[in-house]
Amino acid sequence: MEKLTGTLALAVFTAALGSLQIGYSLGVINAPQKVIERQYARSLGVYKEELTQTDGSNSTENENPTDPSVVMYWSLSVAVFSVGGMVSSFLVGFVSDFRGRIKGMLAINLLAITAGLLMGLAKMGTPHLMVIAGRAIMGLYCGLTSGLVPMYIGEISPMKYRGALGTLHQLAVVIGILLSQVIGLEFLLGNDDMWPVLLGLSGAPAILQCLLLLLCPESPRYLYIKLGKKEEACKSLKRLKGDYDNSKDIAEMQAEKEEAMKEAKVSILRLVRASVYRRQLFVALMMHLSQQFSGINAIFYYSTSIFQTAGVSQPEYATIGVGVINIIFTLVSVVLVDRAGRRTLTLIGLGGMCCCAVAMTVGLAFQEAYSWMSYLSMVAIFLFVSFFEIGPGPIPWFIVAEIFSQGPRPAAIALAGCFNWTSNFIIGMFFPYLEEICGSYVFIIFAVLLFGFTIFIYFRVPETKGKTFEEIAAIFQNKRGASPSKSQVETEMVRLKSSTEA
Repeated sequence: MEKLTGTLALAVFTAALGSLQIGYSLGVINAPQKVIERQYARSLGVYKEELTQTDGSNSTENENPTDPSVVMYWSLSVAVFSVGGMVSSFLVGFVSDFRGRIKGMLAINLLAITAGLLMGLAKMGTPHLMVIAGRAIMGLYCGLTSGLVPMYIGEISPMKYRGALGTLHQLAVVIGILLSQVIGLEFLLGNDDMWPVLLGLSGAPAILQCLLLLLCPESPRYLYIKLGKKEEACKSLKRLKGDYDNSKDIAEMQAEKEEAMKEAKVSILRLVRASVYRRQLFVALMMHLSQQFSGINAIFYYSTSIFQTAGVSQPEYATIGVGVINIIFTLVSVVLVDRAGRRTLTLIGLGGMCCCAVAMTVGLAFQEAYSWMSYLSMVAIFLFVSFFEIGPGPIPWFIVAEIFSQGPRPAAIALAGCFNWTSNFIIGMFFPYLEEICGSYVFIIFAVLLFGFTIFIYFRVPETKGKTFEEIAAIFQNKRGASPSKSQVETEMVRLKSSTEA
């Protein structure tokens, strides 16, 4: 009987440290914004110190509008992180297959450590340039690890716990976000003296992960299917799952290997062009689009002003409260995902978020006329985040590894990751402009999108709970769940190969 072993727990925890760095890097830049902008202004020579009033007393610190050059460098510091993720997400397949999942995660940690050092030592050089360079390199790291971590966890997890363990990627992300929010408070590290340490700590988990990865076994699926090392794969299975009959696992991997031999290595271009993979690729990309275009990041951007309107004197603590809700409901997802199923939780999450987006719009539109409407907006924020973490937040990250076989899996994860990072960038860049145009009705846009995503999931996404990778592939090839036509796959791959050679 499959069980959770200490080695499996260590391997999942170690991999999830990479996800923790993603969350930390996403959240760390927001809390000390004003502090870092002042440092940029000093470095650029556009910052004015305290002014002396005519009566000889000192005024409060200069609050002149931020210099355009500071705005430009700050915006670049924020946006370049997503750009780095967009670029590196295409390399997930290459990194994961070149030396394996473990060595891939080890190698990319050099990026995280380098980025941490650049940002941690920013005051010793040119702050704005070092922070931008550090954020860009950290973005490259996070784009790679956002693909490698779900892939590794999905491949080493027992079928019974695959959903729950896959959800831990998102759990680690939200823990990282909350951690950055807490230690980014002004009395801790979010101040003029300590902000470089705050940013530099984003690379600290990489050091711990490097040490722990040396104790983790390689993915048995990679060893057996990619390298053909059956004996080593059996040893890895034994370490991960303990002393039990692994013949079923070997048989499943053998079947997947036979399919992979026919598929050979599927590049991103081949994946996009192959009709045999089109249905699951469309599902994978739509799942990731639904995550980002749900408006979750826009909610976080807008939450501070809503809390201020509601009379919260210290809105940063209310934002931390949102982070706590994030973690609580991600844990709920961990418990439910292998019971209720991926499709069910995603539908509940997207439908609930759609209702919350409507409530948010009503609260914003009428809060001036009715003061209690601002509290409706607050409640809508907390419920919106709760529904997101139940399904739409964690599930897209690991379902891609479930619905693709070994051959196209790395390319599919890379393409889905690129769509995710690109969508993240689009929301971050254009939400302020949408807010300016639409005002209080901006969340109606997300409500419409969420309704559309809910309909799509209902009609097009099958349940993958409790199914082998081969059974899931069969569902996509035949709506009735029958085995896919081997001749169809072989004909498609021959056609692709000949067209590529031509």
